[in-house]
Amino acid sequence: MSVQTKGTDTAGKPAVRKARIPGPPAGEDRGSRSPSRRGAAAPYLLLLPALLATLVLLGWPLVKNGMLSFQNLNPRQLIQHLTEWNGADNYKEVLTGADFWHVVERSVVFTAINVVLIMVLGTLIGLLLARLGRKMRLLLMVGLVLAWAMPIVAATTVYQWLFAQRFGVVNWVLDKLGWHSMADYNWFGTQTSTFSVIILLIVWESVPFVAINLYAATTTISKELYEAASLDGAGAWKSFTSVTFPFLRPFLYATTFLEVIWVFKAFPQIFALNEGGPDHLTETLPIYAYVQGVGNQHFGVGAAISFLTIVVLLVITSYYLRMVLKQEEDEL
Repeated sequence: MSVQTKGTDTAGKPAVRKARIPGPPAGEDRGSRSPSRRGAAAPYLLLLPALLATLVLLGWPLVKNGMLSFQNLNPRQLIQHLTEWNGADNYKEVLTGADFWHVVERSVVFTAINVVLIMVLGTLIGLLLARLGRKMRLLLMVGLVLAWAMPIVAATTVYQWLFAQRFGVVNWVLDKLGWHSMADYNWFGTQTSTFSVIILLIVWESVPFVAINLYAATTTISKELYEAASLDGAGAWKSFTSVTFPFLRPFLYATTFLEVIWVFKAFPQIFALNEGGPDHLTETLPIYAYVQGVGNQHFGVGAAISFLTIVVLLVITSYYLRMVLKQEEDEL
């Protein structure tokens, strides 16, 4: 590429010279300097296997469950391979019944109590790990990992043995400490005591995850910030509120969100301990859906309850996410 420029020749007369402006090398297309389409599509291609697996393993069961929720599906229909569509009758039956709303209220309260205890205890233990010496920290982390890695059914069996009425360790210890009325106490005989054992089990299983991850988050905080806070006269509580907590806030938001989902859908702990008893008083939504669908063999009703369970969980998590996003916008 060239342009004309004015100059003078040897005789002093104006002359026109051509100046050459560097251009792209021969054979190189101008469009090749911009990111190629193949490079732009690479992230989507890498995500494609995960998306396909999600659609197959989660999407199709969800669609199938939604279809079942609009069918009258009982043992007779299963044996005769009949498909009887009944519209929204299953949803009407569930939503107009008082039992469903009692279970929803119980599930929300149960989830809230567990998540609060898990986050408070997990945060305290995580902060303790950050202050312990190397040997004590390693010992405590080994105990946390062992508790977290124990299979759910195995942990539930251990708790059944600990709180057994006749030969349970807990009753034996309480009796030796002077509470003789607890010698043969039935921990699974009332709603409050049964939920107490279930909450203790779920909190025991969940605290290690929160504690270890919070400790990992504290290692990213620069020590210079604590030194600057101490120079300003900040004590332990002021250092936590002004230095530690702002750095840990995103982690606490994300972990709380995960714990809400995990606790809300807890099934094996409740079912293995007492199958939602006594008198169905400890049934949460997952247990209620299983009992109505599989236990009573009303599969269409069970599918409707499970679909409504997903809706309730989405409502809870969407409210929490909206609150988190609003706080982040206020901080900006």
